[in-house]
Amino acid sequence: MEITPTIQAEVQTYLKRKSLTMTEFGHTIDLNVGTVSGIVTGNRSMSVHQLDSITAGMNLPPDYFYERYIEECIEDCPLNWKKISPFLYRCIELGRLDCLQRVVILLLDNPNYPPSLFEVAENVYKDGYSEAAAYLYKKVAESEKQQHSERLAICQYRLFQIKVGQDRTVNLQAAIEFAPFVDRLDEIEQLDALKDLANVYRSLSMWDKVYEFAHQMGQLGQLQYHLVHNSKRKGTEPRKKLSRPLFTYITYSDLLCANAFDAKGDHEQALEHIHRYANLSWVKESDSESQYWKKQYLQWAKINTYVNRLMSGDISVLPDYVEHMAAEEEIFAELLNVLEVANRYNVDVDHILQRFEPQIEAYQEPSSSDMYTQQVLPEEYVRFWYKMAKYSLDKGRYSYGFKCLLNAWNKAEVLNKGLLMHNCAMLFERFRAYAVPETEDKLQILWEKVDQKDGFLLDGKAHY
Repeated sequence: MEITPTIQAEVQTYLKRKSLTMTEFGHTIDLNVGTVSGIVTGNRSMSVHQLDSITAGMNLPPDYFYERYIEECIEDCPLNWKKISPFLYRCIELGRLDCLQRVVILLLDNPNYPPSLFEVAENVYKDGYSEAAAYLYKKVAESEKQQHSERLAICQYRLFQIKVGQDRTVNLQAAIEFAPFVDRLDEIEQLDALKDLANVYRSLSMWDKVYEFAHQMGQLGQLQYHLVHNSKRKGTEPRKKLSRPLFTYITYSDLLCANAFDAKGDHEQALEHIHRYANLSWVKESDSESQYWKKQYLQWAKINTYVNRLMSGDISVLPDYVEHMAAEEEIFAELLNVLEVANRYNVDVDHILQRFEPQIEAYQEPSSSDMYTQQVLPEEYVRFWYKMAKYSLDKGRYSYGFKCLLNAWNKAEVLNKGLLMHNCAMLFERFRAYAVPETEDKLQILWEKVDQKDGFLLDGKAHY
C-alpha cells in the first residue's frame, strides 16, 4: 500500500527539486522565512491561508492538500475554531463539500460548535452556496436539543427556501415539513415565512392552505403594525428587516385571500378582500418605498375589481379592463384573465389578441429568485398557453392551437403540474382528429406520460 507523504515532506521535496532555499520560496509566496521554516520543519501550525499560498507557489490545484490538511492539522490537533472556520469557508468556495462534511462531523461531537456552524450556514446561504448551506442547516437542526428554539426554526425555514424549485412534489413536501416550525420563528421573520408558504401553496392551487397562511400573515402583520405605531412605542422599528414595508403584509394577505376566494368561485367574498386593500387611508408611512407599494396596491385593487366582475360574468367591463391593462408594462396576467373569460363565457376576444400580438409573440417565461416569481409565474406561463390553445382550437385555428398546446404541455411536464398536464391531455383528446400526424405523434408521447402523473392531482376545483 502506497504511503502518502505529509504536506511537510512534499514541500521539502519540492524545494530540493527546484533548488530553492526557504528564503527564496518565502519571497515567491509572500511569506516570511520564519513562517516557511516553521512549516517545513514541522515546528509551526499552519493556517489555511498559508497552505493556499504554499499550494499556489508549487503550481498545484488550490485544494490539492486539503484532505491531508484535515488529517494533519485538524484531526490530529485540538479543535481550534479560529483555524477551522477559514478552512470551512475555503472548502465551500472551492466546492469541496466532502472536506466540509468531514470536518463538520468532528465539530458536532462538541455542543459548543453548532451555533458557530449555524453562523457559517447563514453567511454562505447569503452568498449563494445553497448546497453547502443546506448541509450545514440540516446538521445544525439535527444537533439542536431544544425543539422550540428559534435557531432550529430558522434552519427549517432556510431548508424550505433552498428546496423549493420547479418540482411541485418537492415543493409540497418542503412546505409540509416546514409549516410546523413557522410559529417558532421571530415574529418579524414569520411574516416573510408565511408569505413564502402561501405563495408555494398558491402555485399548487391548494386554496384552503393559501387562505390559512395568508390570513395568519395578515393577523400577525396587523399586530406588529399596531406595536410599531402604538402611541407608547411610536417609532419602534422591528429588530429584523423585512423584505417589504410592514403594511404590505396586511395588504398582501387580503390580496391572497381574494385570490383564493376567486379561484374557488366565491367572488362576493373575494370582492370584500379587494375592498380592504383598496382602502389604504390607515397606512402611516410616507417614505418613497411605501408610496410605491401603496400605488401598486391601489392599481391592483382597481384591476382586480375588474377581474372579479368579469369572472362573475359581467362582460360589460371588458373594454375598460383592456384599456387599463394597455397602460401596464406587464400584461400577461391580464391577458390570461381575458382568455379565461373568453373560454368560460364564449366571448370573441380576437380584437384584443390582435392588439397585443407583438407582446404575445415575445412572451417568455419570467425568472427570478423571488419566491412568488419562482412559484406562481411559471404556472401562469403554462396556463396562458393552455388557455390560448383552447381558445384557438375552439376557433378552428388548429395549427396555432396545437403549437400553443405543445408549449403548455411541455412546460407543465417540466414543472410536474399534474392537473395542467391532465387538462392538456383532455384538450388534445377533444381535438385529436384535427392534428397533423407529426403534431399528433408529439402530443401522443406527452399523453402517455399523463397516467403516471394522475395520482398527484391536488385540487380539482382550481380554475384552469
